[in-house]
Amino acid sequence: MRKILVCEDESAIRDFVVINLKRGGYDVVEADCGEAALQKYEENGGDFDIAILDVMMPGIDGFQVCKELRSKNGDIGIIMLSARTQEMDKVTGLMLGADDYITKPFSPSELMARVDSLYRRVEITNERADNNFKEELKSGDFVLNLRNRALLKNGKMIELTQVEFQIMEYFFSKPGVALDRTDILNHVWGEAYVGEEKIVDVNIRRLRMKVEDEPSNPKYIVTVWGLGYKWDA
Repeated sequence: MRKILVCEDESAIRDFVVINLKRGGYDVVEADCGEAALQKYEENGGDFDIAILDVMMPGIDGFQVCKELRSKNGDIGIIMLSARTQEMDKVTGLMLGADDYITKPFSPSELMARVDSLYRRVEITNERADNNFKEELKSGDFVLNLRNRALLKNGKMIELTQVEFQIMEYFFSKPGVALDRTDILNHVWGEAYVGEEKIVDVNIRRLRMKVEDEPSNPKYIVTVWGLGYKWDA
């Protein structure tokens, strides 16, 4: 399907994004504001692989659209576009459920690299579901179902985004092993990823809020100072 929802209020930027996505073989639906994006999402039955959302828009901004889409669909890939360079904007989008962010201005090659990388992750999950992939990984009180991208803690479901699921799958495959940020970044985002390692830390923070009894005092996702993190269950 390779279908993408693009929400950007500046027509020149939106046209730039849409043209490059179509050249890359994607089916694109455009929206010029947050309200229109949510409407088009519903009109298309939520049948999107990826949403690209501008942060700063009048009315419903990109953060709110991100939050709404993530509440409706845990599988959709979400990329935020922002002209701001402040760290807090990046962190806010990721904490609300975005998978990645691109800071304006950006080149066509950067745009397509980010989109293609995220689409591959979405595709892997869909293929597992289509093939009735039923394998489960168990670690302590946790069970990770690789078919339906579900994490259970003592039998209770924990909702995960695409990125969170892939990080947990990597942790489960290497329990007790200290993984540096570069390893996690390459495994989840791909070696061609051109973003910052900070995206790993933000997703770890988000995961801790979901899996830890006390996120400020984690016992499962443990920080290995000067290196990265390890899974200890």
